[in-house]
Amino acid sequence: MYSVQKAIFPGILLGMIVLIGLTRMIGSAQIVLASTEEAPVLQAEAIPLSIDDPAPPETPVDAKPSSSESADGECAVSSTYPQAVLRWCSLITRYAVEANLDPNLVAAVILQESGGNPEAYSRSGAVGLMQVMPRDGIAAGFQCINGPCFASRPGMAELLDPEFNIAYGTRMLAGLIQKRGSVRDGLFAYGPMNVGYSYADKILAIYESHR
Repeated sequence: MYSVQKAIFPGILLGMIVLIGLTRMIGSAQIVLASTEEAPVLQAEAIPLSIDDPAPPETPVDAKPSSSESADGECAVSSTYPQAVLRWCSLITRYAVEANLDPNLVAAVILQESGGNPEAYSRSGAVGLMQVMPRDGIAAGFQCINGPCFASRPGMAELLDPEFNIAYGTRMLAGLIQKRGSVRDGLFAYGPMNVGYSYADKILAIYESHR
């Protein structure tokens, strides 16, 4: 009996030693594995100015960090726009932010309307970068029920000034978006008559491709 107990006790002791060793090995492996895992990288979410909701965040953030910077100031217009538009970048940014619009939307309108040419003058009489109808020139011939349709608009000389044109056109677009309730409907009202939503959809396509 004694000899049997002597044989069992070393076996139990050996089993405990092996179990302890295995436990330590597993714990070490978990530590090594945990140390080799990549720590999660937290990225600040860029908050683009929303074109569906005119209210911007308290501090407007450019959603396109690759945007070009104008010598005249900050630029929040995508660098994918042609240089003819980007040269007005600081003005676009300034007045778009003031009007609670995405600068890229204003840039899309300028690209479509004038290609960035501040002296653009359409066959219908629209003037400048954002092709605003003035009170004079060809546009003076458009008659509405109460008289000339654009009697309250600025004159051609003012609208040929790039800064004035961008400031006025951006405020007008923002007002139409707010009044009509959506960007698409605001662009519908901003664009030429009798073309349906084709103008609005063309501007939105440009906007989406340059965001």
